[in-house]
Amino acid sequence: MATLIAGCSVERAFIYFPSRGLHATPAQWGLRYEDAELRSSDGVRLHGWFVPAQGGGPTLLWAHGNAGTIADRLPIIQFLHERLKIALLIFDYRGYGRSEGRPSEEGTYRDAEAALAYLRGRPDVDGRRIIYYGESIGSAIVLDLATREAPAGLILEAPFTSIRDMARTHYPFLPVWNLLRTKYDSLGKIGRVQAPLLLLHGDRDRIVPLAQGRRLFEAANAPKEFVVIPGADHNDAWTVGRETILLAWARFLESLPLPPGPRGS
Repeated sequence: MATLIAGCSVERAFIYFPSRGLHATPAQWGLRYEDAELRSSDGVRLHGWFVPAQGGGPTLLWAHGNAGTIADRLPIIQFLHERLKIALLIFDYRGYGRSEGRPSEEGTYRDAEAALAYLRGRPDVDGRRIIYYGESIGSAIVLDLATREAPAGLILEAPFTSIRDMARTHYPFLPVWNLLRTKYDSLGKIGRVQAPLLLLHGDRDRIVPLAQGRRLFEAANAPKEFVVIPGADHNDAWTVGRETILLAWARFLESLPLPPGPRGS
């Protein structure tokens, strides 16, 4: 049993890179926001930010990557809010930021469910107009959610096919993939998603190969669009290809068959 527990701990250390606390808030970036206090189905307290917007647009449910916290996404939050006038909820997984607990695959799935429940419980959010956005490991998390709770649209940035495929990529001479308990098997799930898809991937991504993004896209149902971000590595897409991403997002949002927004929004 001790060996099993130690193995799980080592595995988590290679997959999750959480930071504790938050070094900034949306207010420091000129944004109105609310602290979102969430609780997962297994009782873990989670923290996020809800940033409202005027204009009756859709609401984004945002799952970030495996490192840092929601505070590290503030430049992108401000950019999206300014340019697309979109409301959003971004949350920290268990063990990240101000959220309690320790991260795990099943735990992150429960965390995303809690985020969706929070949005659906808000009177100013239309549950039919929620779009899921995931970056890197966040793509696997919102994709899993989309197999059970269909969004109005799904945006995946730098997604991988599975953790085992990632292990094969980075440790080709070690049969570690056979020992992994964590799966995040996006390739095995994406065919069950019935939602418009936008998939973005940098062509110089040295962490998640572009080929994995293409495999996911090929396995996905239509309607779908694949956008390659020229010159972008895994963590600099919003720096290198900001306008490319913005245009892709704007085109995608415009194409969605969203129900009408509330009057006066």
